[in-house]
Amino acid sequence: MRGQRIAGIGVTTVAALGAWVAYAETQLKPTAGTFGLPGLIDMPTAESNPEGLITASVFRFPGALRITATFQVTDRLTGAFRYSRVPGVFTNGTALYDRSFDVQYRLLDEKGWRPAVAIGLRDFIGTGVYSGEYIVASKTITPRLRATAGLGWGRLGSHGDIGSPFGSRPALNIGEGGKANTDQFFRGPVAPFVGLAWQATDKLALKAEYSSDAYPRETAAGTFSRDSSVNLGFEYRFNKWASATGYYLYGSEVGLQFNLVVDPRQAPAPSGLETAPLPVRPRPSPAADPEAWATDWTSDPEVQPGVQTALAKALAKDGQILESMALSATRVEVRVRNQRYLAQPQAVGRVARALTRAVPPSVETFVITTMAEGMPTASVTLARSDIERLESEGSVEILRTASFSDPAAGPDSGLVPTPGVYPRFVWSLSPYGEASVFDPDDPLRADFGVQLAGRYEFAPGLILSGSLRKKIVGNLDESTRVSDSTVYHVRSDLVEYQREGDPSLQDLTLAWYARPAPNLYSRVTLGLLERMYGGVSGELLWKPVDSRLALGAELNYVKQRDFDTLFTFRDYDVATGHVSAYYDFGKGFLGQVDVGRYLLGDWGATVTLDREFANGWKVGAYATFTDLSQADFGEGSFDKGVRLTIPVSWTTGKPSTNKVTTVIKPLNRDGGARLDVDGRLYDTIRSTHQGEMQIQWGRFWR
Repeated sequence: MRGQRIAGIGVTTVAALGAWVAYAETQLKPTAGTFGLPGLIDMPTAESNPEGLITASVFRFPGALRITATFQVTDRLTGAFRYSRVPGVFTNGTALYDRSFDVQYRLLDEKGWRPAVAIGLRDFIGTGVYSGEYIVASKTITPRLRATAGLGWGRLGSHGDIGSPFGSRPALNIGEGGKANTDQFFRGPVAPFVGLAWQATDKLALKAEYSSDAYPRETAAGTFSRDSSVNLGFEYRFNKWASATGYYLYGSEVGLQFNLVVDPRQAPAPSGLETAPLPVRPRPSPAADPEAWATDWTSDPEVQPGVQTALAKALAKDGQILESMALSATRVEVRVRNQRYLAQPQAVGRVARALTRAVPPSVETFVITTMAEGMPTASVTLARSDIERLESEGSVEILRTASFSDPAAGPDSGLVPTPGVYPRFVWSLSPYGEASVFDPDDPLRADFGVQLAGRYEFAPGLILSGSLRKKIVGNLDESTRVSDSTVYHVRSDLVEYQREGDPSLQDLTLAWYARPAPNLYSRVTLGLLERMYGGVSGELLWKPVDSRLALGAELNYVKQRDFDTLFTFRDYDVATGHVSAYYDFGKGFLGQVDVGRYLLGDWGATVTLDREFANGWKVGAYATFTDLSQADFGEGSFDKGVRLTIPVSWTTGKPSTNKVTTVIKPLNRDGGARLDVDGRLYDTIRSTHQGEMQIQWGRFWR
């Protein structure tokens, strides 16, 4: 009773103070609940974060430990992945390390008297220990005060239910997890929940709610005492990236939470730290200097070599390599490898400026061809007069004058290789980190060390490369877990490679990239293709420069490497391969479907959806379904994961083509496992094609 009186006073106080400060300028901001998504405390709201926002939260109280990452996929759609440590009330006394996914969609926006309305699924794929569905409405009463009310099913309908309008709910079956709990959606008892949130100051928000989650198994096992249905909480924002939350829960417990916010559109480091580009050099008019416009220089055999040498030096200072060049009286084509700028239009713009200073005035047409892995991938044709005329204008104007084409579709006669470009050797010595998460015995383990990498380019498209790692500190080799997979261990013996592979020869390959025909790209790679497999891999990709669609095929024959990751192999080989379709849906959404045979010999398909931002950030998810049975696959039922790509330039503010990519997988199983070969064609060429170039064209004059 005492807890309920305290909670009642708290709710009344929040409401009264909210009305009193209705005139204030401070606006109520969405806050994270204990499940990571915008919410009250345990209960959801109909709020959404700004589109593209990524949040992470860690919540702890005696009833659970929850680590949640959320992503605002669109303005209305929110997704979340959660890793929880649940006391052993579901697994006969052993703590359950649970992985779950949530999704919420805002059906209606708040407008006038109408509240915002959202529908959501909590823990809809997995063991289902937190599974619940809800419909919720949120209404702003004053600029600082917002009220929420909703109806919940599953866990959210376990206290104070008002009936089962859609029939009974099947009993929870934890099983292997990983499957969508479709037979439970909006079934069983439904219960109401309500709450208030008040923005007290710019940094402090107060929250109160009436919870419809009974925590039946947790309280029955004595994990904690549920003495009240009212929860109280506060969130304090340290800055726009971090906040801390405290809760008084169910009349008996205290909970703490820490939240981080990342906006891919807002870099922590200022941009524009690169050196300024060369200014455009305008030509004199033909009338003012007719000799400068004469074309008799074309008969001088020393002009092109001189121009080519000067241009190559200027581009080298800008982090670009002039691979070849063709020069005539009115046209110049340069084939350039960009090694510095993540946004390809920025590289093209700088080449265009350099050309105005390098080639004679009679040259009016600039064809700038991008090279990737020795292949010409796309050409941008610009008029020199447009470059001179539009230098002080916006990038949109110069884009309207540009044309894109496939360099393999036209003649390449007259191209003169730049001396000294091939052969070419580069190497690097850099730190590396490797982490293992979601291991129930030790949820976070990691290694740190140094990596020596080298690359020798014999000729355009012919590349020998490799990398060697040496651990300095870490505990990845200390795991005692052994794979329980009942099928051949094509991936689940990862810990054995981590234990025995030190030092580790990560890869050692010879690759050949080529352009067999217009719109076609090819790759053949042989050697130690990745940490676990060696062999040969071949790929063919069809991708027109101006097309949203690309089609590819890959065929591999590989043997499994020994755990020491040197030059010996285990007694397992397999032919694997896929046909693939890639499609750019626009607005930053990229889809990919791969159909074929996986490393275990199982047949199936992988579906991937990525959200990419113009600055190179990418957040995506994939799921693989094969003919391997769920029983043979084991825990998780099918392969799935989330992948994240962060451009290095976003964190440093300095230009770089490097990116850091990580894949977060709930489990490392053997079904649906694919070869991890480097240099796949679609990712190699896509940034140089018209669609991606137009998205990033705003950096042309940078």
